[in-house]
Amino acid sequence: MAATGSTASLRQAQEAGVEGEFCKYRSPLVARYASPEMAYNFSDFKKFTTWRQLWIFLAKAQRALGLDITEEQITEMEDNQNGIDFDRAAQEEKKRRHDVMAHVHTFAASCPKAAGIIHLGATSAYVGDNTDLIMLRDGLDILLPKVARCIDRLSNFAMKQRSQPCLGYTHMQPAQLTTVGKRACLWIQDLIMDLRNLQRAREDLRFRGVKGTTGTQASFLSLLDNDHEKVEELDRMVTEMAAFKKSYMVCGQTYSRKVDIEVLSPLAGLGASVHKICTDIRLLASMKEVEEPFERDQIGSSAMPYKRNPMRCERCCSLARHLMCLVQDPLMTLSTQWMERTLDDSANRRVCLPEAFLTADILMNTLQNVSEGLVVYPKVIQKHIKQELPFIATENILMAVVKAGGNRQDCHEEIRKLSHQAGAVVKEEGKENDLLERIRKSEYFRPIHNQLDDLVDPSGYIGRAPEQTKRFIDEEVTPALRPFLQRLDVKSSLSL
Repeated sequence: MAATGSTASLRQAQEAGVEGEFCKYRSPLVARYASPEMAYNFSDFKKFTTWRQLWIFLAKAQRALGLDITEEQITEMEDNQNGIDFDRAAQEEKKRRHDVMAHVHTFAASCPKAAGIIHLGATSAYVGDNTDLIMLRDGLDILLPKVARCIDRLSNFAMKQRSQPCLGYTHMQPAQLTTVGKRACLWIQDLIMDLRNLQRAREDLRFRGVKGTTGTQASFLSLLDNDHEKVEELDRMVTEMAAFKKSYMVCGQTYSRKVDIEVLSPLAGLGASVHKICTDIRLLASMKEVEEPFERDQIGSSAMPYKRNPMRCERCCSLARHLMCLVQDPLMTLSTQWMERTLDDSANRRVCLPEAFLTADILMNTLQNVSEGLVVYPKVIQKHIKQELPFIATENILMAVVKAGGNRQDCHEEIRKLSHQAGAVVKEEGKENDLLERIRKSEYFRPIHNQLDDLVDPSGYIGRAPEQTKRFIDEEVTPALRPFLQRLDVKSSLSL
């Protein structure tokens, strides 16, 4: 029987001499986009060396509190922390169907003197949950400066463009003028909220610590001869060794999955902010007012050579949707954790936690790249203003006529008639807005003809946008970026 489907495809690959990683699905989050530091943070090597580090911390603390553990055993463990036999660990897990015990046996094989005291008194969550918390903490430490850099780059853009008038849009219809820089402040304000929420999540994060099978510390109380103070000291010592200030005072077998919600919620919020920013840029690019960077040899379309598609912003919107969805996982996981824990959290968390951080990391790297190379086209912006400003200026024209002695209601009627005529020319004939020319030709408006140029100067319709932008940058952005000043000077480079 002929092979079909995936079997045939795999066989074809093997016949072509292709094997290994190229014959397996690889997450594009890592294969295409994520930074090396974030990909490493959730790697198997970091995960399992951290498990070993936690076993070393536990042994050191237990030895300090009087258990029969030798310095030689600890040294042996330290010497073998990074030398993981991954093939053996895989064989052990296949045999035992338990990842933690597979690595206990693998570590013990390389540390025969310490074999008997590895994982002493601990449950799987001791290494599993504590390592997850370390990865979440380190992931936030990687991500926070990247959010700050995006804010910094957009702030530079906002200050440069703070006085550049442009059409505002409400309901995606032309509205009163704003400035290019003031609009960027709206993006920055959302990112500052995200920065603060992520900082709060980072500051609130604690360690699971040394809590035992159901969180009661019963095994450690037995090991330490019912000395409650020593059990608390053991928890404190290991927490401190892991560089956490506090541990959760109570937990079940695992730390509360509410913690995962508290971390992924601000990440989802960050995704929403990036989606809004990049959607705005995509809309502006369609109007040819603002563009993301476009390299000299970049191809916008395989069929249409002239295209300059906003692919970076499109990628951000695409991945931001994924990030926003991921917070549903910990929400549902928490709600179904029966009593002290159920194992239906495990496989889900192996996916959603790394993917949330990898996706957020990609968004920040890409948004920074976009922010560092935004291009503004003032002539196009001015053209669009010219098309709409005569309508926007009608209220000021009306006021000028009244000041010159005219009747408000009569003026309103004259403007209404001329506006409708000009609107018909724009909509029905596809021509330029000629309302100003009609006003210039009208005898009724002769008293203000010499004021018309000033009455339609775009700078007179942007209100305090330039001043608001500067004050916002000075009073909101600068203080928010202060903790990251030493880490702002890093350029973003994208390989794709």
